[in-house]
Amino acid sequence: MCSAILCSCGNDDKEDGSGHMYDLSLNGNPQSLDPQFANDSPSNTVIKNLYSGLMRVDKMGNVVCCNAKKYEVSPSGMVYTFTLKDDNFWFYDANDDDVITEDEYFPVTAYDYAFALRRVLDPRMKSPYREQFSCIVGAFEVMNGLEPLDFAEIHVDDEKTLKIVLNVPNAEFLQLMASPAAYPCNEEFFNSTKGRYGLDDRSVMSNGAFFVRQWFYDPYGSNNILYMKRNDANWSTTYDIMPSFLSFSIEDNEEDIRAVFKEGETECFTTLNSSLYNEEKYLIQGIPATTLGLVFNTEDEIFSNVNMRKALALSINKTELGSRIDSDLQIAHGIIPPALMVHGRSYRELVSDKSLGAYDETQAIECYEAAKKEANFASLGELKILVNAETVDSSYLHILTRKWQDIFGFYIGIEDVSASEFNSRIAQGDYTIALYPLKGDTAMGSAIIEKLKKSGVCGDLAGFDAVVEAMHSCSTVDHLVESYSNAEKLIIDSYSFVPIFYKNSYLIANKANEDIIYDPFTESVDYRIAQNYD
Repeated sequence: MCSAILCSCGNDDKEDGSGHMYDLSLNGNPQSLDPQFANDSPSNTVIKNLYSGLMRVDKMGNVVCCNAKKYEVSPSGMVYTFTLKDDNFWFYDANDDDVITEDEYFPVTAYDYAFALRRVLDPRMKSPYREQFSCIVGAFEVMNGLEPLDFAEIHVDDEKTLKIVLNVPNAEFLQLMASPAAYPCNEEFFNSTKGRYGLDDRSVMSNGAFFVRQWFYDPYGSNNILYMKRNDANWSTTYDIMPSFLSFSIEDNEEDIRAVFKEGETECFTTLNSSLYNEEKYLIQGIPATTLGLVFNTEDEIFSNVNMRKALALSINKTELGSRIDSDLQIAHGIIPPALMVHGRSYRELVSDKSLGAYDETQAIECYEAAKKEANFASLGELKILVNAETVDSSYLHILTRKWQDIFGFYIGIEDVSASEFNSRIAQGDYTIALYPLKGDTAMGSAIIEKLKKSGVCGDLAGFDAVVEAMHSCSTVDHLVESYSNAEKLIIDSYSFVPIFYKNSYLIANKANEDIIYDPFTESVDYRIAQNYD
């Protein structure tokens, strides 16, 4: 679900699988190892293994304490008090050897978490996560440069107590505190890096499972690596760290990553396409984290007409379509994919999507005839659905277009393009219809809905701002689930985004491995408890 965990069978009689050195690949050089700033896949994987936060998401998708010993929420739901554990330490590899000395590690304090959160809000920082933390009292004023950083209600009562005051109750706040943006940052060390924090192996230190021993990247050369070693300062205290080393090669693209995996030089990799791999030979975990839906350019006179969009949506027989797709896809009726977890359960278990959308051929024809009168057109002309070829086999869309031709008498073609061209044309409005891949940057329903809003593909949808705001003011989980559902219904009833498929993201590994945890939203891979029995 939110985190895919590869588990092998039949290893009960073997040793505990610890001490292994994992050989792995990153798809590109990490942009930064600054958790308050980085948001690319290679950075997210390294950061996940380098740092840890007050809270974490466990195997089942529950938010639980990590470096926090406990937390308390006020009766109003707006004051969160975190009490830190005594056994989480910063480690800086100053001596470049295998011996940890006392001058290289020191306790993580509440000041480190407060400094990190203030950095997120700092307008000079331009953190991509600042909007997520706008729920903190005073955050708006700080983010807009109206008040100093300490104006935000992030309080350090003592070295082990952090208090945060919110504007309104927020049922997603603990999930936010489990995200990398809330990982600690030591102010003294940060200042010592003189603007290079997170940009090289001398400008990072670890409070997590591993530390960076070496990071070398030459964009014009080869043998680019990022090498991590187990952080023994936190081993068997805060964490049970199973591997001894993580040795990442830095590759240019997924094709190169597949090649080194095929040659047996790496243990696992992530991908959107598992078709080349046999389940008898590999552990393959697919997680439906992306929703593929039709979007329409509302600047187009015809498709700005809701009856036109509704006609196409109502004519899609998803039962028939579902019988003709492979296991990489599921039929989608909702916006939020099944991978999204809410307190240990899939959101799609809590809110079925079966009642969303409908198939009604008769009504579809009526809507099409109404659209022709309202938009004053006789035919659609030459149209194509723009498709990111890296996300889906577009041959499935021919099932839709043939159905439209049978019902309405017009033909719509398919235009497959690269991911970069797709993103560019969407941003420029250079499309009429597109199959849009929607995936949140974090494992929260609000992140998915907000990403759709910010993409602009839904046009100026009335009520969109209100449903987004409602998701950030939920006092209970039930209220949060209801707010997700309301947002989905608004979008689907406007036919601004017509869900077609839920698409899997995959973690593929050799069968000797267990407990490699993959988050398809951040695209990070967590090796802290990974075990190898080879």
